[in-house]
Amino acid sequence: MEQKKRWRAAAADGIFFLVGSVLYAASVNVFTAPNNIAPGGFTGIATMLNYLFELPIGSTILVMNLPFFLLGALQLGKKFLAKVIVATVLSSVIIDLTAPFMPAYQGDMMLCCIFGGILSGVGLALIFLRGGATGGTDLIAKLVSKYLRFISLAHLLLIADMLVVLATIPVYRSIESPLYAIVFIFVNTKVIDMVMYGSDSGTGKMMFIISGKNQKIKEHILQDIDRGVTELKSKGGYSGIEGEVLLCAVRRGELHKTLDIVKKVDDRAFVIVGDAHEITGEGFKEGERE
Repeated sequence: MEQKKRWRAAAADGIFFLVGSVLYAASVNVFTAPNNIAPGGFTGIATMLNYLFELPIGSTILVMNLPFFLLGALQLGKKFLAKVIVATVLSSVIIDLTAPFMPAYQGDMMLCCIFGGILSGVGLALIFLRGGATGGTDLIAKLVSKYLRFISLAHLLLIADMLVVLATIPVYRSIESPLYAIVFIFVNTKVIDMVMYGSDSGTGKMMFIISGKNQKIKEHILQDIDRGVTELKSKGGYSGIEGEVLLCAVRRGELHKTLDIVKKVDDRAFVIVGDAHEITGEGFKEGERE
């Protein structure tokens, strides 16, 4: 029974990663690359290198990620990085394989930003929903945040993306390129939020975790997911043994990453997951202030 669940989960991961990668490749090959839009991250860097030296975008993204995969395996754990590596390799390969067959759109630039952002947002959201990522600045920010804990992960990502966007000015010799890239990033981000969290970003999942290795699980959630954990005193109704239950609120897209952490630390942990229709506070929707 357990084996079947694993196979079903792996099959779902594969389908989401494949569909997401195709949509992401369409965004790059049809809209952004042909119109000199480099929307941050390693994809933005690879797009500029493609413009300057005609290097394949997908292969360039993959090569740039390789050293960070090695660092990530040492810092974050090999199992934790498995889905990131699979999603990155798959999306990179599909970008290059589909490039000759996808027609480039070179019409209205604002349409490029809007529809490119939509395709990219949906594609990335599908990958994120299954605990994957496309490497790049996401992975770098995760590694750096372990040492610069006074800077939030979101701010690190924003800084990295803005540096890449600003680099487009001398490369494309145009002030319009970074402006269009910013519009693309805005649309892309909003679509990811809508697909992953729905219309209300305050919704998410509430997790109760019971394990004999609570301390280690708590440390990994705090460091790797950047979510708070509450320790609740508990007492077994049958055994009478006193212990602790971990309470953790996460966004929907973070659920699979958190479950992976729990299974990695203690594959016999007892986990209860419920819907939280509204979560207010730091990291979620801001509560009303008088």
